[in-house]
This record gives sequence, C-alpha cells and structure tokens, in this order.
Amino acid sequence: MKRIGFIGMGTMGKPMALNLVRKGYPVTVYNRSTDKTDELARAGASVAATPAEAAAQADVVFTMLSNDSVVEDAFYGENGVLRSVKDGVTVIDSSTISPSLSQRLHADLGARNASFLDAPVTGSKPAAEAATLVFMVGGDRDVFEGQHALLSELGSKVLYMGPSGSGSYAKLAHNTIVGINAIGLMEGLSIATKAGLAPEQFLQIVQAGSAGSKQAELKGPKIIERDFSNQFSLKLMLKDLLLASELTGKFQLPAPALHAATTVFQMGLSKGLGEEDLAAAIQCYEEWMHERVEKKDK
Repeated sequence: MKRIGFIGMGTMGKPMALNLVRKGYPVTVYNRSTDKTDELARAGASVAATPAEAAAQADVVFTMLSNDSVVEDAFYGENGVLRSVKDGVTVIDSSTISPSLSQRLHADLGARNASFLDAPVTGSKPAAEAATLVFMVGGDRDVFEGQHALLSELGSKVLYMGPSGSGSYAKLAHNTIVGINAIGLMEGLSIATKAGLAPEQFLQIVQAGSAGSKQAELKGPKIIERDFSNQFSLKLMLKDLLLASELTGKFQLPAPALHAATTVFQMGLSKGLGEEDLAAAIQCYEEWMHERVEKKDK
C-alpha cells in the first residue's frame, strides 16, 4: 500500500487525510498549527515536524493549502518538500492556486525525477468528509492513470483535464460560476425578503425552478437559518475569484459578472466576514436593505 504524506490539515485537508488513514494507508501529516494534527494522530497517522519530513518517505504527497504563497513556502521553503522529495514520488496538489504555479511545480519536481499533478477539488467540507469530492486533474496522463485509484478513494469523480495547469484552470473557471451563482442567490433572496415574502418558501421555488443551483441547495438553507459556520470560507472564495480575474486579464476576456461578484465578496471581507462561510456575504445585502434574510416563523 502506498505511503502517503499529507500537508495541510485545514477544512478540506483534514477530512481527506482522515479518510486515507481509515482506509488503511500509512499516512504522515504536517500542519503549521500542530493542534490540527491531534485527531489524525489519535486515528493512527504519524505527525511530521516539517513539510520535508512529511514527504521524505512518502510514495505520494498530497498538499491541500490555502493560497499560492503558502504552497510556495511548503515546497520551496527551508524545510520544504523539494528538500527531501525522492525519485519516483508523485505530488498531488489539491489546493486552488494559479495555473502558473502549478506548471512551475510540475517542472521543478520533474527536474528531481518526481511527478506532479494539479488536482483541485470541488465539493467543500461535506464532500471531503464523505469522500465524494470531484477531482479535476492536470499533468502527464500516465501519472494520472497511475494515481486514479488512489484519488478514487477520496472522490466520486476523477477527471483528467489535460497537461500541467489544466486542473487549476478548470477549478478557477468552476469557482467563477460558484461565486456568481452565490451572489445571484443572495440578490434573489434579498428581493423576495424586501418584498415581504417568506425566504424559506421562496427558496423552495428557487430549488424547484430554473434558478436552482448547487449554491441554492447548499447555501440557501445556511442563509435563512443564519448558519455561517465555515464549509468554504468567504476569504477563500474571494481569493479564487481574484485569481480568476487575473486570468481574464491575461486572456483579455471581459468578465462583468465575475467582477461584480468579486466586489461583493471584497465588501464582505472588509466587514470582517472572511473566516465565515461564503454564505455570510448575505450580510452585505442585509446592511443595504436594513432587513435580515431569515425564516419568517422565528
């Protein structure tokens, strides 16, 4: 059985690593905040003191980290993965990062006789816990084929998107739609609420009609129940939209809906909502209309 190194025990990484431990894989984990590794240690994982230590004996190294700078430090830092990675290892990065960084990691790991897949996911925390994530993977096809079975332990769908960087491109395009759909849902709920309608009834209309979406399914109930506990944070949603905006600038592609959604999430961040679920952006609309979006029977 493949030996796994897993770097990043955040909202997504921790349940992913736990699933691998529970399925019998020997797993060594690393996280900057060591308290987040306690549950993994109790489950049977080994705990490393540095990213380099987590990668040293692994056959496959997963990384699930928050942004480009954190990923760069985990690989290129003084105690980074590139200091210890061995010949033949495959690194699978499931972070949402810029395609250019994914391509750089592919090249630099290849120079050390290691392989790299950019394999971001969609599904948020519940799917990570249930091992029903969707992986969108970029890299060499033969490397993808060799790791397909392992990725299938964590996801219900594993899709090869093309050469290095393709997974990262796919994730940013996907999350552009997520962000726009989320803001569309919030605007519709705000209109209905301001008109005196019960938002919980209006949400049933949305879910049953042409306005239905995964965001309506996942975030609609959180909004009207005032549950902003983090499944996918507002600050990470904003980070992904800003990365997508960089791409549209590079492609000289107008993206007015993307930029409008980005602005609302930037406002949410300025209100101190960054650590809450992206659904907390509804509070921007509530401030503008001086009314809360919540169940009318409260």
